[in-house]
Parts: sequence; structure tokens; C-alpha cells
Amino acid sequence: MGTALAEMTMPQISPLGGEPIERADAERLAGVLKALADPARLRLLSLIQSAPEGEACVCDLTAPLGLSQPTVSHHLRILTEAGLLEREKRGVWAYYRLVPTAIATIADLLTPPRKRAGKKAR
Repeated sequence: MGTALAEMTMPQISPLGGEPIERADAERLAGVLKALADPARLRLLSLIQSAPEGEACVCDLTAPLGLSQPTVSHHLRILTEAGLLEREKRGVWAYYRLVPTAIATIADLLTPPRKRAGKKAR
């Protein structure tokens, strides 16, 4: 996918901020959002975030998702390449945790700025 948040400059302007977003910025952001746009990947993020230590092993994620280990690993790879997860190898298993700054960056970009008091919305 090649759109890791850690490797790319996120747009300075929100696509909802009133200013047009540059094409390259829109393409990079769309790549990350595409990684999120899958029910299994959203569930993976939720399962990892809610795990007791805030991290989970592939072996802990297959049963709750009802997917095979190779399929779960595929989804985890996509989320990691998008910069949404960090991966740490321990023995034969890989453990994953959310990258909080990545999630916060996306949330900030997709949150429209508040209108100033006294100005009417168009």
C-alpha cells in the first residue's frame, strides 16, 4: 500500500476545513482511509485497543474474528503498512498495538473546524 502515516506528510488542511485539499494529500489520506474501510480491520483495531495491555497477538485475534490466521495476518499487515498499527516480533509471534498519533491525526483531519460565533453557516 505504501501510505504509512509515519512515512508521509499529512495535509495541513482538513478536507472539511473550507480550503481545498491538494490532490497528493487527498491520495495519501485516501490510502489510509482505505485501510480502515473494512469491517474486519475495524474490528481488529477495536480488539487490539481493548486488549488488557493495549496489544494483541495474531493468536488472540483469530477466534474473535472467526477468520483464519493467514487472513488475520493479511489485515494486520495492511493496517501496519498504513501506519495505524505497530508490530513487535516476540519469538514466533508478532504483537500489535495501535499508533495513537495516527488515529488522532485522522480524527483531526476529518473533524470540521468550529464556526466562529456571529458567522452564519452557508
